[in-house]
Parts: sequence; structure tokens; C-alpha cells
Amino acid sequence: MSLGEGGTAGRREGGTQAPALPPSRPSAFSALDPCVHCGFCLQACPTYLATGDEADSPRGRIVLMRALERGEIPPDDAALLQHLDACLGCRGCEPVCPSGVGYGRGLEAARELLAERHGLRPLARLILGIFGTRALWRPLFALAKLFRDLGLSDRLAGSGRFGFGMGMVAATRPVHHMVAPRHALGPSAAAPTPAPHGTVALFRGCIMQGLFSHIHEATRRTLEANGYRVVEVQDQVCCGALHEHAGDRRNAERLARRNVAAFAGSADFIVLNSAGCGALLKDYGHLLGSTEGAACGAQVKDVTELLALTGPRRGGSLPLDVAYDAPCHLQHAQRVHEAPLAVLRAIPDLRLQLLPGSDRCCGSAGIYSMLEPALSRAVLDAKLQSFAEASPRPTVVATGNPGCLMQIGAGLRAAGFRARVAHPVELLDLSYERGGVYEREK
Repeated sequence: MSLGEGGTAGRREGGTQAPALPPSRPSAFSALDPCVHCGFCLQACPTYLATGDEADSPRGRIVLMRALERGEIPPDDAALLQHLDACLGCRGCEPVCPSGVGYGRGLEAARELLAERHGLRPLARLILGIFGTRALWRPLFALAKLFRDLGLSDRLAGSGRFGFGMGMVAATRPVHHMVAPRHALGPSAAAPTPAPHGTVALFRGCIMQGLFSHIHEATRRTLEANGYRVVEVQDQVCCGALHEHAGDRRNAERLARRNVAAFAGSADFIVLNSAGCGALLKDYGHLLGSTEGAACGAQVKDVTELLALTGPRRGGSLPLDVAYDAPCHLQHAQRVHEAPLAVLRAIPDLRLQLLPGSDRCCGSAGIYSMLEPALSRAVLDAKLQSFAEASPRPTVVATGNPGCLMQIGAGLRAAGFRARVAHPVELLDLSYERGGVYEREK
């Protein structure tokens, strides 16, 4: 697709125009107003780098979104849908923009409009329906976990679409499987517990609870070792991030309201270990337009933020070559950069690397890898190339988001790398176990 004269694209034969937006709608696109089309965003956009197509860049998509807003392109235009669907929503363009364009807000408005006028893609509707309903995602993740624990996903992992999916399931395996057995793990005498630093409510979510519950337990242990009291909250549900990213605002709001009610008055902080979930919970005030949503969002912290706030205390030796890969919604949406590095640097003998492209999207982007598998893999290939060229090659890639863990983990397997993936808090947890801060439960 090429951008046509006057900033339009994919215009229907005969010049038919879609009806312009109602007067209340343009304000939703106002975050795009500062764009001067300078092009600084191009080299920061993973999809533009993969395709070389201007319409797959932030600058090109802004032109398309503005044309959609003005009614110059109808919401069912195939080319429009193609290029907006192909956006990862990583917001990597925002930090490099000298004009302060709020690309993420504009994309959110465009996708909401497309969902209202055109509906969701059938596969997206199916996936979001599963994630929005606990009775559906629980058995699905239980089956995936069984495949993982039996070693079937490891044996079936590969580079094809099915094999890559199995690689994603295999990548959810706890990192302590890759290290020495329990009896070789350092001293067992517990170190003194620091003074309390407040009460923390743990957000469990859907995929994190279904496939990464070991990260929840590592989160609880490391926070308690650093002076926080961790409490559980009943009646919490999926955060709604996947729905919001797809433009399904109604269901995103429904889930958000349930979480706001569940967590109200529960603790000093609400802690998350999933960058995508954390980004939306911090934004509940905007999503819901309510003081209750804003109050809930103000309590939200990534687990690395809380750990870095109090230290974190040092653990035992963990002599691993670790490459940190920053999740997009942690660095670009939440603006959390140093806290995960502080957590990793608190681990003695861990050799930390920041490789070229570590601040760029891996291609996971929520359900994007299921909806756009070819482009998702093309974006991932650039990151795998960086791992291949590293010296020394990392034995662990650390990142703080479930989709990133699964995408990078599957990519490493498909490329034949022996490296594993892990959440930074998993590595700190293992360091604490090795250093005798606490023992892993039997």
C-alpha cells in the first residue's frame, strides 16, 4: 500500500467516503496533533524495519489514522486494516519523537473506532473471549502446563507455526530447572528479615497465574525478604490489556471495574510482574475516567520497582551470562528503566549484558504473534541475530513480561540456541535461595 495524495490510502473506487466522526470523537485522536512528520520514528519502528513500507511506520500510520478520523478512509478499508493491524503497539516511537506525539493514545482511539464500526477479527474475538472468562482460560492453561511438565512441548518445539507454539509453552518452565539440584544450593540458614516497608497486594492475572505461577511465588518470596508483607486478593480477574489493545474497550472496562473493586483498600501497593498488565492497571484512571480507577492505578508498581526502592538486598552467587531485554510496556508505557537492572545487579557474579536492540520489541505484543505470525517472527529475527553475535553468548535472557518470555524462549529454541529465558525476579529468587536468605519450599 502507498500513501496517496492528501494523506489518504486505500480509497474505494468512485471516491466514496466514510461518514466523518461525530464531534466528540476527534479529541480521542488529539494526542497525534504534535506530529510534524519528521521521520525520527522510522528507525525506532520494528515493523517498518522489517517491511520497509512507509505505511508500516508510525508516521505513515498517523496519516492513516487521521484520514480515518476525517472520514476519508472507511473503517472497512482492507489496506487500512492491514497496516493498523500490523502495528505492534510497542510505543517505541514515543521516546525518540522530538514533538512528544502520543502515538499510543492515537492507536488506542483508532482501534476502538475500528472495533465499533468494523468488529474484531474472528480469531481475535475468540482469543479475547477466552482470556476474559476464567472458566475458559483455566483449563486451557492447565492443559498447556501438563504438556510442559511432561516434556512434550520441549520435544515438539520447532520453527514451524505449531512447533513455535510448543516452544512458547516450553519457555514457561521455571528457571530453577536449569541450575544445580537443591542439595547443591549454598547455605540454608535464613538471614535476618528487614523491617517492614508496607503491604503489597499481588495481582495474579490470567496467563501469569496459568503458566507462570512460579514467578508469582518468586515475587512473594523476594518481596518478603526485602521487608514487604504480601497479601492475596480474591475476585480479581484478567487485567483487560489484551482487550484494550485490540480496541475492545467495553470488555476492557468491564474487567477493569472488577479489579478496581477487588483491590480497593487491600494494601499500600498493588504489585505486578507482567509489564503489559502493569501498564494498563497504571492507566485505569484514563480507561475508566473515574477517581476510583485513578486511585487504583496510583498504587500499582512493577515488582522490580518495589525491590529497587528498598535495595534490593544481595543474595548468593549466580555465575551466569545474562542478557536483559526490556519489555516495551515496562520501558515505553511505564517508563521503568533502571529498576530491573538494579535487581539483576544485586546478584553476585551475574554477568549482565545489554545487547544492541535490547530496547526494541520482540514481536510478541500480546496476541499479535497469533494474529500476525509472519511479521511477528520477522521482528524477532533481528533480536535473535543480536543474541547470536553476542560475545559471550548469554546463557539466560531476562525479561519481565510473559509474552516476551514465551516469544523469545520459542525463538531461541527454533534457532538452536541453548539459552533459557527468565524473569529478573526469578533470578533474584534463585540467588536468595543459594545465599541462604531462605529455602525453597519442599
